[in-house]
Amino acid sequence: MAKTFTTLLTRQQTQLIASVDTEGKPLDELLGCEYLLTNTRGGYSAGTVVGCNTRRYHGLLIGTLDPPANRIIGLANLLETIITDGQMHHLSTFEFPEKFSPAGHSFVKRFTRDLGVHFDYQWEGVELTKSIYLSRNDDTVLVEYDFKSVERAFDFTLRPFAALRDFHCMQKSYAPMCSAQRENNLLIYHDVAGSCELLIDCGKMNFEKDPQWWFNFVYRKDRSRGQDFLEDLWSPGFYKCNIEGPCKIVLKAAVGIGCDAGQLGRTNIKDTIKELADVRKKITAGIKSDDDTLIKLAVAADQFICRRHTTQTNDDTRATLLAGYPWFFDWGRDAFISLPGLLLATGRYKDARSVLTTFAAAADQGMIPNRFDDRSDTAYFNSIDASLWFINAAFQYLNVTKDTAGFKEQILPAILQIVKSYHDGTRFDIHADSDGLVTGGSEETQLTWMDAKFGGVVFTPRYGKAVEVNALWYNALCYLAEYFEKIDSQNCDRFSALAEKVCENFSNVFWNEHTGYLNDCVYPDGLADTACRSNQLLAASLEHSPLAPYQQKQIVDVVRNELLTPYGLRTLSPKDVNYKNRYIGPQNQRDESYHQGTVWAWLMGPFVEAYLKVNNFSPQSRKQCREFIEPLIRHLNEQACLGSISEIFDGDEPHGPRGCFAQAWSVAELIRAITLINS
Repeated sequence: MAKTFTTLLTRQQTQLIASVDTEGKPLDELLGCEYLLTNTRGGYSAGTVVGCNTRRYHGLLIGTLDPPANRIIGLANLLETIITDGQMHHLSTFEFPEKFSPAGHSFVKRFTRDLGVHFDYQWEGVELTKSIYLSRNDDTVLVEYDFKSVERAFDFTLRPFAALRDFHCMQKSYAPMCSAQRENNLLIYHDVAGSCELLIDCGKMNFEKDPQWWFNFVYRKDRSRGQDFLEDLWSPGFYKCNIEGPCKIVLKAAVGIGCDAGQLGRTNIKDTIKELADVRKKITAGIKSDDDTLIKLAVAADQFICRRHTTQTNDDTRATLLAGYPWFFDWGRDAFISLPGLLLATGRYKDARSVLTTFAAAADQGMIPNRFDDRSDTAYFNSIDASLWFINAAFQYLNVTKDTAGFKEQILPAILQIVKSYHDGTRFDIHADSDGLVTGGSEETQLTWMDAKFGGVVFTPRYGKAVEVNALWYNALCYLAEYFEKIDSQNCDRFSALAEKVCENFSNVFWNEHTGYLNDCVYPDGLADTACRSNQLLAASLEHSPLAPYQQKQIVDVVRNELLTPYGLRTLSPKDVNYKNRYIGPQNQRDESYHQGTVWAWLMGPFVEAYLKVNNFSPQSRKQCREFIEPLIRHLNEQACLGSISEIFDGDEPHGPRGCFAQAWSVAELIRAITLINS
């Protein structure tokens, strides 16, 4: 049996994802630990392990009006207060300019995440566990207060804070916020037609109307990113009850347009937990391994899988993959880099087919959408490689599932159209040059995955012939030649000839004898960008490589020596004068460093695959790869978003996590790396 990794989980405790003893730890450290709960609509609940929101994207309930798009922050937070002997003791923690008020974090002794998240509080004879659960298929959150030990009676109050705004924006006190009663529920809305609504039910508590604006909540993560970081939140009043002994109180909230009070009333915590447990059981059953880290990563993978409601097909619940939380939606490139790890390695073949057909149905002019709009199902096509990643994922789907009929009927037509369009010509002057290599774009475009642009400045101009694009192009042609080998000799010969032409010219164009590695990009005028970047690795890691074995080995050695870090690969060698060692500051500064040295976790997957290939999957190479990925596994358990993998890390030590706190391809490629090591 292949060697497996040990983590916090055991096979018998697969519900437990993370546990943090918060007592005595510095507040700054705790505010850097986040949690994430998601549903199938693209909605979520997120915050920190002490309940203090540090981002505009944090909140107890973020719903979607057009799943998975058009996200609305509904219930931002709750002020929880124990009142005894005329004194108030707040359990909550909010940050305001120059102070925390209240600062109840000292009462939080432990944080755990399993099917939901749990905060264990202790205060003068009171033991309380606050639990948050997100309904699986609708935008409803349930917050349970389980008073396990009560030595003396006290009053308990809950004051809800509503944001009711687009999740990218910030709420201000001039918003026309109102509240009303609806079927024994509290309704919060804007006093305008068609307002989004927040519906709250807290059955065992009495509501007292006391409308207030609270000003200048500080979101420190936004401040560190050079963004607006002050927000006003509205509260219509508070709930109150007397606690005399052990008991449970449940607050339920739903967000949307025309919230169904009856549905909220029918939602109960017991059924919600059972449904979440049943889904968790199905998720973990798809892992054909005893590796507990893979089981945990399968749970993380599920957070990126949701249903896209679209007007483009009759089926309004097609599966899609979200690129990252909290701010990315479904991006074609990210989806198809992620699909093998998130869906194929976890046994979710039906979802894999649905994702492929969702994007195939939206293809246009031989191009797969690079992304869908944040607020609609409008597709954008500004990518040269998303379509080629689609082909790679599609053939991996076929190889794993043997779904020849579904592949032929629903996926192959899109693949053939992509190849024809990339050969003959499509948007952005994308076409095959006389040497068979794909070229495209201009000085003003950013079509590859290194696409950072600010104020009209493209920080990594990679137009013309990009190395990974042509590695993917060769890989696609080889897949098609293999596919048609036994069923259509004419097509087999055609694609074989195209692949051979690309192979013959790939090294001539990209191999640089002076540097000993591949040029990153060759421009239309023939000049080459010789920077040492991670993109070249794909020419060695993909199933079909246009390089000789010695070239593949040399690339892996160069990448290991100059780009490898404990958390992934740098995007540029530290020896380069353009290298940026930190991803910090305002947006222009961050965009400039995004692909100029910043470490990307997803690149660990191709590196592990290439390293194993050039070392013939030897026992020693497997052992070495386990050591390569161990820091990412610790990150999964201990840093940033507990139970997930960050998007990026600083290029220099200590390689602080940055960007999205949970990124699909980071999780996916770690899954794939472990699967390759254990195979």
